[in-house]
Amino acid sequence: MSALSLTFDDGPEPVWTEQVLRELGRCRVRATFFLIGERVLEYPRLARAIVSAGHEAQLHCHRHVRHSDLSEAELIEDTRQGLDALVSAGVSPDLWRAPWGVQTPASERVAQRFGLTLVRWSIDTHDWRGDTPAEMLSIARPALARGGAVLMHDGLGPGALREECENTVRLIAPLSEVARELGIPARPLGEPQGALAA
Repeated sequence: MSALSLTFDDGPEPVWTEQVLRELGRCRVRATFFLIGERVLEYPRLARAIVSAGHEAQLHCHRHVRHSDLSEAELIEDTRQGLDALVSAGVSPDLWRAPWGVQTPASERVAQRFGLTLVRWSIDTHDWRGDTPAEMLSIARPALARGGAVLMHDGLGPGALREECENTVRLIAPLSEVARELGIPARPLGEPQGALAA
């Protein structure tokens, strides 16, 4: 059976990551967080809190820059710094989601070099736009029955049109409820039948 994975990019962020964690706990759903190394260095406690709550913490980047804007040497260094930041907070990632989902041939070589699996998403809520939970659920719902990875954000990354993540927090419960109604297990992306490789 296909699984549904709720995934969150661009954290950790003190206000919104904590609210996302509380709501996931209330809904009894475990998720996957793709973390920015610079933010992990600033908020290591939050990275540890993600893992201690039973969620996955994986690599997003160190700096939120498109792979297409980096040389391979720069991408290697950004990846190394990101991994070092996560490891310093007690996190050992094996999945890697590129900023904006932009991958290049160098992304694959760098992933292999560091023993990472590149992953994407299959359902985009477009939460960065500031849409209402009802609007986002309407976008996502037709694809939920197939399972896959739902893209959301617990931090405000470059290009975000919203000023907060409240609607993302409010989307977690209806997404979880639809998954239960459909009989689809919701679990972290890296668990069996959860991963969506590039």
